[in-house]
This record gives sequence, structure tokens and C-alpha cells, in this order.
Amino acid sequence: LRFSDVPGDSASLVVIIDDPKSPSGNWLHWSVWNIDPRLHLIEEDGLPKGVVEGETDFSEIGYGGPCPSYGEHEYRFMVFALDVVLDLPRGTQRHILDRAMEGHILASATMQAKYQRVKKEPRVAKVKVNVLVH
Repeated sequence: LRFSDVPGDSASLVVIIDDPKSPSGNWLHWSVWNIDPRLHLIEEDGLPKGVVEGETDFSEIGYGGPCPSYGEHEYRFMVFALDVVLDLPRGTQRHILDRAMEGHILASATMQAKYQRVKKEPRVAKVKVNVLVH
């Protein structure tokens, strides 16, 4: 993830990735906060020092990548510039993070991406057939 044009008076950044149209409701794939606002890049498979990750809707802490059971899903990548560093523990749930950010958002940006899982093998329906011999 690359960041640019972060307000100069930002104390920290928050990133939230979700799937708002998931059949299960708005599905959280990742939340991470207390990102240094001077940082402009989060490398693949890398976490900057001092950041804190929340619990996803997979009931795990950390990034849970896109994996729709069927069809195309739309994912939102949101970044928020805050005027505070959040005092929330690792594993905090999203509703608590959302509440903690209220009144502290200086700027935000959203990117949307679509993803569809491509299965390597076709799904084969198994049918049990009863044959009667007279």
C-alpha cells in the first residue's frame, strides 16, 4: 500500500480493508492503526514497526485476504489520517476502532477493487444413481 498527500498535522494513519457487499454483511479483512504518517509504503508481507492490528471477521488478528466463496466481490481499501495515536490493544474489534476514530479524522481516502476467485478445477456435482434391474 502506498500513501501520499498525508496532512502534515497527522499523528497516525489507520487502514481498514473490508467487503461491504459480502453475503454475511460488511466483512472486515484487515484493520491496522498507529501507522507513522511519515511512512509512504507498506510492503507486501511486511508490517511497519509500532503498528497495531485488529481482529478480522475471520476471528483472527492480522490480514485476511480476499477469498469469496462465489462470484465477484468488491473490496474497499480505506486510509484515515488521524490527529491522535490510538490507545487500543492488539485484537480490538472494528466497532471499537470506529468509535475511537470519531472526531479525530483529518482526511481519508478510499480505493475499491474487485476480485473473483478462479478455481483451477471445475466443480463436479456428484449424483447418486439407483439402477433397478428386473
